[in-house]
Amino acid sequence: MLSPSSTQLLLLSSLLLLKAPGPSMSCLLSTETEDFIDWWQHAVFYQIYPRSFKDSNGDGIGDLQGIIAKLPYLAETGITATWLSPIFKSPMVDFGYDISDYMAIQTEYGSMSDLEQLVHEANSLGIKIILDFVPNHSSDQHEWFKKSAAREAGYEDFYVWSDGQLDEEGQRQVPNKWQSVFYGSAWEWHEQRQQYYLHQFTKEQPDLNFRNPAVVQAMDDVLLYWLNKGIAGFRIDAVNHLFESESLSDEPLSGKSDDPLSYDYTEHIHTKDLPEVLDMVQHWRQLLEDYTAKHPTGGTRIMMTEAYAGLRKLADYYEDENGKRGSHLPFNFNFISSVSRESDARDFVYNVEKWLIYMPRGHAANWVMGNHDNPRAATRFGADSVDAMNMLLMTLPGVAVTYNGEELGMQDNLEISWEETVDPPARNAGELDFKKVSRDPARTPFQWSDSKNAGFSSADKTWLPVHANYPELNLESQKLANRSHYKVYKSLIQLRKLPVLRRGRFSIEPLSRAVFAFKRTLKDYNTLVTIINVSDKEQIVNLNDFINRPQQLIVEVAGVDSTYEPGQALSSSALALAAHEGLICKLLET
Repeated sequence: MLSPSSTQLLLLSSLLLLKAPGPSMSCLLSTETEDFIDWWQHAVFYQIYPRSFKDSNGDGIGDLQGIIAKLPYLAETGITATWLSPIFKSPMVDFGYDISDYMAIQTEYGSMSDLEQLVHEANSLGIKIILDFVPNHSSDQHEWFKKSAAREAGYEDFYVWSDGQLDEEGQRQVPNKWQSVFYGSAWEWHEQRQQYYLHQFTKEQPDLNFRNPAVVQAMDDVLLYWLNKGIAGFRIDAVNHLFESESLSDEPLSGKSDDPLSYDYTEHIHTKDLPEVLDMVQHWRQLLEDYTAKHPTGGTRIMMTEAYAGLRKLADYYEDENGKRGSHLPFNFNFISSVSRESDARDFVYNVEKWLIYMPRGHAANWVMGNHDNPRAATRFGADSVDAMNMLLMTLPGVAVTYNGEELGMQDNLEISWEETVDPPARNAGELDFKKVSRDPARTPFQWSDSKNAGFSSADKTWLPVHANYPELNLESQKLANRSHYKVYKSLIQLRKLPVLRRGRFSIEPLSRAVFAFKRTLKDYNTLVTIINVSDKEQIVNLNDFINRPQQLIVEVAGVDSTYEPGQALSSSALALAAHEGLICKLLET
C-alpha cells in the first residue's frame, strides 16, 4: 500500500493535473485517431457465479445448463464476454476454489459436454467465455496431493512441505507463524507424510510449489487443455500468493491486530507479492500469445488477474520496467476497497485518477464494481446509488466488470442465519462474528422473477436463501417497468458503442465535495459528460467552467428516479441533481 507521504504527493500531482488546461488524462489513453483494436479492450465482462445463476434440474444449485438457458438474456443485454467462477471438480469446501481435478467438471454443475455446448452456443451469440483459474492451491483430494503426501516419485515437491521445528521441550511445532487468509495457522500436519504442508486458505487447500518446474508444466497443460476447448481466456485467482520465501522466515508485526491467528496480525512480506509472481504471470502471457498466434481465428486469448496489492505492483502486472507484458487486465478494485457511501466527490476522482496515473501507457484501464467476495454495490453505496454507480462504471475509459445481479441493483441478503451460513471464513469466525466476514450475503440466487425462489430454482430449498425482496426486485418486473435499473444498464451498454466512449479523450474533476463530473471528447463527435452527486442532498451544479463555455446539455441516460428524460434539453449553468443522482448528457453548441 502507499505510504502517507507518497499518497499526499500523488494527490497533489492529481490536483495539479486537474488545474492544467485540456484533458488531464488524455496522455495515458488513446489519441483521437486511434481505436481499440482488440475485442477485450472495451468489453463489459459479466461475472457469473454459477452456483447462484440458474438451476436447471431442481436441486437448488445453479448449473451449466442453467447458464446455457440464460445466454439469450446476456446477448439481449449486450454482454459480449462472461467469466465463470470455478466449475471444476471439487469437494466444495470453498465452493469450487478447492479443485480436485482441473480437467473435469463438477458433477452438480454438469458435464464436459455441457461445457462444450455452453462455449458453442455462447460463441454463436457473440459471447466469449472466460474461466476462473485457481493455480495457487488445489484441493487436498487432488491426486497430485495424494501422490505428494505418499512421496511418490515426481510428486515429492509438488506442494510446500516442512518438517516444522521442535520447542524447548522437544514438542513438534509449526514451521513459522504464518497465518491463513481464512484465520489460524497456515500450516497443517499431515500424519502420513510426517510433515507440515502450507495452506494460505483453508486446510483443505494446500499450496502448490511453483518453484518446481513440474508444477509449472502441469498448470501450463491445464491452460492449454481449456484453450483447446474454445475458452477465450482466464481470470487467475489469488495470483500474488503463488510464491513464498524459501527461508520460511516469520513475518513482521503489522500493528493492525492483537490476535496472532488473524491474517491482519503480520505484514505478508514472505507470502505475498514476491518478485517471482510477476515472472509467472509473464510466462502465462507468453503461453497465451503463442496459442493465439497458432490459432488466430479465436481472437486474442486473455488473462485477467486478481491481486489485492499496491498500485505500483499492479502496474507491473501490466508490464514491468523493461516493458515485458504480463496480465492483460490486472483487476482494479478501487471502487470496492477505496470508496463507499461515506466517500465524497474528491475520493471518487482521486481513485479514478490514481489508477490512470500508474497504468502504463498503451494498456486498457479496467474498473470492477463488484464481485462474489465483497458486498454488492447496492449494499455498499445504497440502493439509491445503483444507477449512478453503473453510469460511472460504463462511461469511464476501458473495460467494465459487472457482477451478476448488479444490473438489477440486487442487494446483500443480510438475514442469512448462522445455520444457513456456508462460507468458510464465516464458519471459522464462529456464531458471534460470522456476519462480519461472511461472503454469503453477496452470493444469493439471481432474482429472475417473482415466482418461487425468484425463478432461480424449483427446489424446496436453495443452497443459499433467496433475498426476501425478490417479489419486487427481479428481472421480469424490471423488463416490464417503464423505468428500471436493468433498462438503465442496458442503455449504458448501447451507449458504450459510441466512438467517443470507445476512444475519446478523458478528463475528470470534483465540482464540489458532493459532485464530480467527467467528459469524453473526440473530434467530430459530441462530447459526453457524466455528472454524479454522491451526497444525500440535492445539488445545483454549474458546469460551464468544466466544459469551457456555456453549452446545451441533452440527456442521454437518466436514472430510475430522475425527473429528467432522455432527449431533454438542460442548461449547463444550473443543473439540479437529486441526492445520489447520476446523469449522462451530450453537449450541443449554443
